[in-house]
Amino acid sequence: MKETIVALLEDALDSLRQQGVLPADLAPTIKVDPTRDKAHGDYATNLALMLAKPAGRKPRELADILVAALPESPAVSRVEIAGPGFVNFFAATDAAAQVVRQVLDSGDAYGRSLTGQGQKVQVEFVSANPTGPLHVGHGRGAAIGDCVCRLLEATGFDVTREFYYNDAGAQITNLALSVQARVKGLGPEDEGWPADGYRGGYIIDVANAYLGGETVHADDRHVTAKADPDDLAAIQEFAVAYLRREQDLDLKAFGVNFDVYFLESSLYRDGKVEATVERLVENGHTYEQDGALWLRTTDFGDDKDRVMRKTDGQYTYFLPDVAYHLDKWQRGFTTVINEQGADHHSTVTRVRAGLQALEAGIPKGWPDYVLHQMVMVTRSGVEVKLSKRAGSYVTVRDLIDEVGRDATRFFLAARRADSQLTFDIDLARSQSNDNPVYYVQYAHARVCSVERRATNDGLPFDHALAMGNLGRLEEDQEKALLNRLARFPEAVTHAAAAREPQQIAQYLLDLAADFHTCYNAVKVMVEDDALRNARLALGLATRQVLRNGLELMGVGAPEEM
Repeated sequence: MKETIVALLEDALDSLRQQGVLPADLAPTIKVDPTRDKAHGDYATNLALMLAKPAGRKPRELADILVAALPESPAVSRVEIAGPGFVNFFAATDAAAQVVRQVLDSGDAYGRSLTGQGQKVQVEFVSANPTGPLHVGHGRGAAIGDCVCRLLEATGFDVTREFYYNDAGAQITNLALSVQARVKGLGPEDEGWPADGYRGGYIIDVANAYLGGETVHADDRHVTAKADPDDLAAIQEFAVAYLRREQDLDLKAFGVNFDVYFLESSLYRDGKVEATVERLVENGHTYEQDGALWLRTTDFGDDKDRVMRKTDGQYTYFLPDVAYHLDKWQRGFTTVINEQGADHHSTVTRVRAGLQALEAGIPKGWPDYVLHQMVMVTRSGVEVKLSKRAGSYVTVRDLIDEVGRDATRFFLAARRADSQLTFDIDLARSQSNDNPVYYVQYAHARVCSVERRATNDGLPFDHALAMGNLGRLEEDQEKALLNRLARFPEAVTHAAAAREPQQIAQYLLDLAADFHTCYNAVKVMVEDDALRNARLALGLATRQVLRNGLELMGVGAPEEM
């Protein structure tokens, strides 16, 4: 419907340019939005207000001229002018109802588009250090990142999901020392325990597996424990593989899969870090001071220069990040989206500055970032801080075990990434309308229940009869539901472009609300065969769009609840 109105307005503008009412070279962007109050129609545009000045007329006067120039359309029942010059469009019932036919004909493809035209996009998300179970913050990143991927795929992009393993550096050394201490029978309370050792109970599991000579399969690697308590390198290799496997199992339980697992250690092994340093030095963007090697990031917008190589010869963490992103660019990813925690905010400028200093033809402002804020988990109004498994934080597995995958995913992705999130376990477990995922899934199950009832009563859905009588969907609640269904493709396109899956969550909540309102106000199982089947068709179309939207959230659509 929106596209129809835009086309009508384009025709009207052509006419006004030919008449000399508007400048011949004027080519405005036409904005048409759904109205909030149905008393003001279904869609509205502020085009007359935008064009009043170049037309040399008052907005209301230009709105009158614009409406008069609109071609007639069976899709529009009437057009009204409101306020200072807004133009409101009322959709014809027959035209609005045709969205039911479109949804049922398109099925799972409704809402999908080819906007991306197959363009390659790489989305990096989670990228947790393999030093312990995934915490709830990683879970939020996993939910948001995976939903962004689903949205991009739904709009025609060729998406690669990538997980970057930080399997090098001080934290990995601390992991190995912690496991070695456990292997030797030490605990955190004993003398000799590493100062920065990991204390979670999972370290005991890793140590026992190492002593037992277990073989771990992680991604495409197989590591067999040597069971030698003094071989720190072997312990480190095994511990990383063991925890990578555990994280991967958690992610699979969460419905998240990756196409590529990239190891930080490979950047050193393949000489890419050294090559990056050499290139930066050759380009004249570095200098030595106080025994350290610095990068002039201030030349590229940073607030101060940054150390690349410390006095002890070790690289700071942002240098391998620069090398890693150069590798992404060289792999042909002109669009890269990094979904990370808000604590990475300070690295954005540094990484981009390093990439510009490489002078590799990488655009300024590349890559893109989606940064999520922290998550607080509560039960009975009290913050939950500890996990039996991790010992110091709440894990993704804890939440999945408590409330299930669907609720966990929906809750973690249903708020703007840049807003802090309180995850209420009691609410996520409740079967009430206050629980957003229950509210949406219940709408889907409710349609299934109506369809079963019709079949059990010997009145199965008659598709042909329904399609011939869609114009009888005339109740206000039915019209509201029809208009909501028609907005789904636009909602998907907009959410994908903004990389904001919470827009789909909000759409689903609005759609569920419209359906529940309609269900309570309009009787479906009436004696009139034509009207009953038209209303059944509206329900089935609603079910299809709910299912399509939930799929974008990675959430199931149950038929019974």
